[in-house]
Amino acid sequence: MDFRLLIARRYLTGRRSFSLITKITGISVAGVAIGVAALIVVLSVMNGFFTFVRDMLVSLDPHVRVVSATPEGMEARDSLLVDIEGVPGVVSASAFVEGKALLAYERDEGFNKVVVVRGVDSERDQTLGSAVAATGFGTNNLSRVNGRPGVVLGRRLGERLVLTPAGGTREASRVSLLSAPALERSLTRVLGPPRVAAFEVRGLYELEAVYDESFVFVDLAEGQRMFRMGRKVHGIDVRLDDIERAGEVQATLRERLDPGQFTVLTWYDLQESLYAVMRLEKWGAMAVLALIIVVAAFNIVGSLTMIVVEKRRDIGVLRAMGVSAADIRKIFLADGLLIGLAGGGIGLALGLGLSLMQQRFQIVSMMGSDSFLIDAYPVSVQAPDVAAIALIAIALCVLASIYPATRASSIEPARAVAMEG
Repeated sequence: MDFRLLIARRYLTGRRSFSLITKITGISVAGVAIGVAALIVVLSVMNGFFTFVRDMLVSLDPHVRVVSATPEGMEARDSLLVDIEGVPGVVSASAFVEGKALLAYERDEGFNKVVVVRGVDSERDQTLGSAVAATGFGTNNLSRVNGRPGVVLGRRLGERLVLTPAGGTREASRVSLLSAPALERSLTRVLGPPRVAAFEVRGLYELEAVYDESFVFVDLAEGQRMFRMGRKVHGIDVRLDDIERAGEVQATLRERLDPGQFTVLTWYDLQESLYAVMRLEKWGAMAVLALIIVVAAFNIVGSLTMIVVEKRRDIGVLRAMGVSAADIRKIFLADGLLIGLAGGGIGLALGLGLSLMQQRFQIVSMMGSDSFLIDAYPVSVQAPDVAAIALIAIALCVLASIYPATRASSIEPARAVAMEG
């Protein structure tokens, strides 16, 4: 073992060490351990919430979206869809139209609600089918049956209006949709009531209230008719085999498609404000909890300074024996490193243990979990975060030892030995 590391270890753990110094060092190690454990647990929970929200939103939102660079829309030619599906990592590409409409229920004449209507090609994209299948209420069949088109709504909206999808001998509920272009035309060009499109409820999906209460889905052709798009669409939704490849696929599509006609967005771009706030909260919590380690670092300054005072004669003897000032400095820097390694190691074990236990056994449940889609706090341990926390803890401990190390290296051998004598 290197003599500097050996001396540093004996200064911290030697049997004849001053009891107060030993206690302060132990408090420093405990402070570092608690700070590291708290950081790992809190960041893992925030990562869990981020992953949960992302997966929930992309259950209906695409991984990548190609939209028209102009408000008039674009033509979703088969060749364009085939070209997009040829990009490595792409599973499917389907066109969509989207706009606002007024929803009315024929059995409740007083109910009117502005919703976002999305026209989709359910044959090319099975995302809606999976969301409906998860609830077990109806199907995602949006095509015309007996001349009447279908619509899929959120479960909360369906339960509030007591809507029932078609099934067996049960008759499907019917709702009406009045698009903004139809309303504008009736008010500005044509006298008389506007033309209202009637739809049969074919299924119900369930996500969060922001979707369930506001988004309804119709067939792509019906959406084009409602919003007077002709053969044009607003964009193309792209699903990938791995959501982490969204950036790579975005870069490839930007190279292949004319930037003057198409804009390529990832799942992060579609909800950028929400994700940005969640990331800001994560790093803000990390900065606040890192103060625990900073406080522990101040204890390290105090304990090592006391060791320097106590071991002043020993340091003088070492200098007289030919140990350089740089080596003396390294001894006390090694003390800070050892405290950081000990505290960081204990904190890593504690934090990872608590996080993995919550992930596996869901020990801590969420208050008011009946209002959420999850029962316990989600946890997602990410290796880069764990590595960053460990490095920060060790770096702060080493930085805290710089002052004591500098003070120890400036001790003059003759004066230190003479004073002790």
